[in-house]
Parts: sequence; structure tokens; C-alpha cells
Amino acid sequence: MAFKLVCGDILLFQEQLKQMRDLDDKVIYALNNSLPTASIKARTDSNPKENCKELYEKLKSSYANREKVIQECIILTAEQVSQLKKQRETNDDTQLDKNFKNEQRKLRVLKQELGVEEIVKERSLKTFNERCRSYFRADSF
Repeated sequence: MAFKLVCGDILLFQEQLKQMRDLDDKVIYALNNSLPTASIKARTDSNPKENCKELYEKLKSSYANREKVIQECIILTAEQVSQLKKQRETNDDTQLDKNFKNEQRKLRVLKQELGVEEIVKERSLKTFNERCRSYFRADSF
């Protein structure tokens, strides 16, 4: 799922991250669909090893995409903070001060999203490993 990079509006950015985390939010559902119970397994030709591998690849791709988006926004916002800081040194404008503080807040929120991302990733991988360890060994992220 491709998203346009929206770093300027932090609420819109967080909404996009929420949408990008949809697979993590539904990892248990995905595992239940990928790994049939013993009674259903007898009636289907489902391959748990392939299903686990496919889900793992989706998770891995999702983590990489989200981290890239967050990092790009952090870089853009840090550059904006730096520019505003330089402008503040030569100009004593209250609006400039307000913009600088807003950008600093946005940068803090973006950096916090990296921490949230680690928690989401850890939770999903723990669930994945608990359910798929018999079928598939994932390499580390």
C-alpha cells in the first residue's frame, strides 16, 4: 500500500500510520486464516509453512515501509526546525517563534512514533512466532 508522504500535518500522518499498521492489528486474524485447526486441515490442502512465510514477508515489508516513512518525516522536520532556528537568530518575530515551537513538537511526536513502531513490531512478531514456530523460522529483523 503506497502512501503519499504527509509530514506537515501530524494528525494526518498518524492516521496514515494507523492504516499502515492494519496488518499488525489483524495479525491474529491473519494467523487464524493461515493456520487451520486440525479438523479444518484434514479438509483442505492449506500449506502452513508457505502461509507463515507469506505472512512474515508481508510483516517484514510493512515494517520497512513504515520505518522509512517515519525516518523521512523526521529528516524533513528536523531540517525545518534547523531552518527556523537560523531565522529566529536573525529575526525577532513571534510568529516565527510559534512556528519553531510547533515544528519542535512535531519532531518529538515523530521520534515517539519510532518507539511505538518498535512496540507494535515486537507484539506482532511475538504472536507470529508463537503460532508459526512449528512451520517457519523467521530471520531476525
